Amino acid sequence: MNKNAKIYIAGHKGLVGNALFRNLKENGYTNIVTKTHTELDLINQPAVESFFTNEKPEYVFLTAAKVGGIGANSTYPADFIYKNMLIGFNVIHAAYKAGVKKLLNLGSSCIYPKMALQPLKEEYLLTGPLESTNEAYAVAKIAVIKLCSTYNKQYGTNFLSAMPTNLYGIGDNYDPENAHVLPAMIQKIHEAKILGKKEVVLWGDGTPLREFLYSDDLANVLVSLMEHCNAHDLRNEAGDFINIGSGQELSIRQLAETIRDVVYDQEFSVIDADPTVMCKICWDITKPNGTQRKLCDTSRLMALGYNSWTPFQKGIKIVYNDFLTKREHENF
Repeated sequence: MNKNAKIYIAGHKGLVGNALFRNLKENGYTNIVTKTHTELDLINQPAVESFFTNEKPEYVFLTAAKVGGIGANSTYPADFIYKNMLIGFNVIHAAYKAGVKKLLNLGSSCIYPKMALQPLKEEYLLTGPLESTNEAYAVAKIAVIKLCSTYNKQYGTNFLSAMPTNLYGIGDNYDPENAHVLPAMIQKIHEAKILGKKEVVLWGDGTPLREFLYSDDLANVLVSLMEHCNAHDLRNEAGDFINIGSGQELSIRQLAETIRDVVYDQEFSVIDADPTVMCKICWDITKPNGTQRKLCDTSRLMALGYNSWTPFQKGIKIVYNDFLTKREHENF
């Protein structure tokens, strides 16, 4: 990509889209196109095709999606499969018709079977049943991956896909109803500190293992892939995609304790409360754990030279600072 190439970020207000926007700006890209949901509803096929016809972007980052944690996925499965399939299908087909040079589609590591061997290799896609708590979302993401691969095969397009692990970062979603596990924990533990609660109740038993990746690190990889890689460079037997992960794996219990340590750190004390009296973390074992372990095999990514990641506790401190900044005018 040259620095004045027209680049469209679908979903620039989201966690990854926002990180991409900042990354591209910092790296001197000057012609970035963005649209809010009000300005362009990606579920509306005629509107999407009209946008691509008029704007004619050369490069597209497809990061827009309906996302949420276990609770939201379990409660609204129809919304997750319907909206995510339409978003992906509309953008990819319109990009093909408009002659987009390259498109990078963002998927998720939840695409892999629940009982797949660990770490998760790209070729494990569609080799077994999915985790039931996010099956609808995963099916939609798998369909979009396959759409990219089949368009490459039939039409000669250059549509890549990247499968990141669990993400966190600046500008995350802290809505208690549909936030992912990490921001949801920050919200709950912060509230406990502010209100002086003695305990916080979290879902499951705390034993599942998760890998986390800082969103700015992901943005660095995605921009580099767009600059230097083509679909055939990422091709494997399951499609034209690659895993992106940090290798920083820890249990949900360790995650909660790390977040609690940061939230109760004197550095972040913003209230008249004793930050040394930490809340107790309790586990509601009547709630689902989700997949017990989900570690991505990133050997193909490392072979391309990507192996530098933000240390986890440092990332949590950055994110909690961002959380506090956004809520500095709120009651808690």
